[in-house]
Amino acid sequence: MPYADDLALARQLADVADEVSLPRFGALDLRVETKPDLTPVSDADQAVEAALREVLATQRPSDAILGEEYGESAASDFDGSGRRWVIDPIDATKNFIRGVPVWATLIALLDGDDAVVGVVSAPALGHRWWAAKDCGSWTSRAGADPRRNQVSAVDRVDDASVSFSDLREWATSREAFEKLLDDAWRTRAYGDFLSHVLVAQGAVDISAEPELSLWDVAALVPIVEEAGGKATGVDGAKSPGSASLVCSNGVLHTEVLRRLRSSS
Repeated sequence: MPYADDLALARQLADVADEVSLPRFGALDLRVETKPDLTPVSDADQAVEAALREVLATQRPSDAILGEEYGESAASDFDGSGRRWVIDPIDATKNFIRGVPVWATLIALLDGDDAVVGVVSAPALGHRWWAAKDCGSWTSRAGADPRRNQVSAVDRVDDASVSFSDLREWATSREAFEKLLDDAWRTRAYGDFLSHVLVAQGAVDISAEPELSLWDVAALVPIVEEAGGKATGVDGAKSPGSASLVCSNGVLHTEVLRRLRSSS
């Protein structure tokens, strides 16, 4: 288990993140600004990332860091072949600022192109998911013992539960996506990180988002794959390199990709 120490550190980082983010959830003095890409950012997003960077600077000084709010550290020295921590300080910031408890800190370690460690911590839900290469995929809720994640064995789309974030994101391939939803047994827009970690738990069979950044994806890949599932881009490209994400129990993956790439 070559990444066991890194996983332990990632879980410690999640503890730090929770201590920063949870007191700011619902705070009356929460500051929210609009970034150049027209997405919101709160002072909590910035504070979480700053806190995690401070710990990593001490614990892993030779590793690169990529975060949603403060970009790439040592960018001129990082050639894509080394180790890089990838941080989304608050995934689902829109939920966070509106008081919806479905938000999380996403922490990943990439070794070259491979996502080898992932932690998703959702303190307002009292739930956390984590995984590392050859260490399995796990979940826990506050006060309960960890449980190992295992994807479902559903082998037909018409028996499958599908989750996504926002139907409007599928504007360029909406017909194919809606056909997948129509044919599925059940559809729900749990959204953001939650759609994908539920695949790892076996509660959902298929999750998909067409437009994502590396920090949205990296932590989710090992959590799904170490649970026996598969995670790729909509185009079938390896994740987390793709700018989209399709997660499944593995059995359904080829069929789902075929459907999403179909114009009929």
